[in-house]
Amino acid sequence: MRAHDLVVFSSDAAFAVDAELRVVAWNERAHELLGYREEEVLGRPCWDVLQGLFPDGTPLCSPECQAKLCFGCCRPYGVRACLGRHRDGRWVELSLSSVVVPPGLEDGIQAVVFLRPLEEASIATGAPSPSDSRSGSGGRDRDKGRELLRVFTLGRFALVVGGRGVAWERWPRKQAVKLLKVLLTQRGRVVPREQLVEALWPGSPPDQGRTRLKVTVYALRRELTRLGLPSDLVQTVGEGYRLRREALWVDADVFEERVREGMALERKGLVAQALRSYREAEALYGGDFLAEERYEDWCSAERERLRELYLELMERLARRLAEQGDFAGAALACRKALVQEPCREALHRALMLYLWREGRRDEALAQYKKLEERLRRELGVAPLPETRALYERIRRNRPRLDPGST
Repeated sequence: MRAHDLVVFSSDAAFAVDAELRVVAWNERAHELLGYREEEVLGRPCWDVLQGLFPDGTPLCSPECQAKLCFGCCRPYGVRACLGRHRDGRWVELSLSSVVVPPGLEDGIQAVVFLRPLEEASIATGAPSPSDSRSGSGGRDRDKGRELLRVFTLGRFALVVGGRGVAWERWPRKQAVKLLKVLLTQRGRVVPREQLVEALWPGSPPDQGRTRLKVTVYALRRELTRLGLPSDLVQTVGEGYRLRREALWVDADVFEERVREGMALERKGLVAQALRSYREAEALYGGDFLAEERYEDWCSAERERLRELYLELMERLARRLAEQGDFAGAALACRKALVQEPCREALHRALMLYLWREGRRDEALAQYKKLEERLRRELGVAPLPETRALYERIRRNRPRLDPGST
């Protein structure tokens, strides 16, 4: 039986994906379960459709999820309990299993994924236990078979190992979590002991701080090895410590890779491919880097750097969408970016333009008034002359093409 037929004739909700996790087949049971018709999902990444979470809220679906790693190694992937997003916005309780299609057996299909609804009580107790994952080595390095620590830092902090969320909140030594975060901020680089002591115990006497750090490093290593991770994931290097970068998957790294990849493709004139990379990057940015550590100096520079990269990404995404005539999509990209940086005047100006080009002139004029009020209230300044000039042109309804010029 062909893989496509497995989807069509399955008694379960099922869909098929290609090597890029794009949906290439979707059956009627999947429509009944999640509300999407086949024509609405074909060609879309499955992570964008499912938006899956573990029961404790830890991310399951992402552009570089464990399912993609498994399918690339010809291994099936499954999760006993998770949440999928219905078309109407509600969460559906699911189990997930799959069949991998061997390379060359059927063009265009890499795996078939099966979804089954769960009773509410079956996942009310929290995250799946280690035996719940059917993914085999789904959390492992595809080349060397080692466990990977998957870390989500953009928005909600979360850890995933071997296809299951890690209850790091239950670690007995809370400073071990903070130590992990500090090391993550300097991914792969050696962090001197004195810098770690200052981040974890500001103002602590040197001898006391070094003793505390030694105990905390031991506690962190113990928690990580209990998860099946390499004992040397936290390495001692000279007078400091670092994380072995090759044993980590960090969403911030993949986010940055996708943005840079999109920029490179854009320079080559490959706009469609660039847009796909930008969309994947956008999906990974769930919020500020280590947002829960908002007032800590040790991560503020990295947070600002990644936020600026996100804003540049959204400006580029909006511009490319507008060039293709998708002014609604361009306006939405601007609105999303303004959530992160409400006083970014260039984004307000671009949003005004795209609303106007879409025929929503009154909304474009209203957006200027919102900007004017926000700048006055929060910064005590007026909009820039080029923003005012755009407002006057829209008000007089004269043609306007380029948000960057006056």
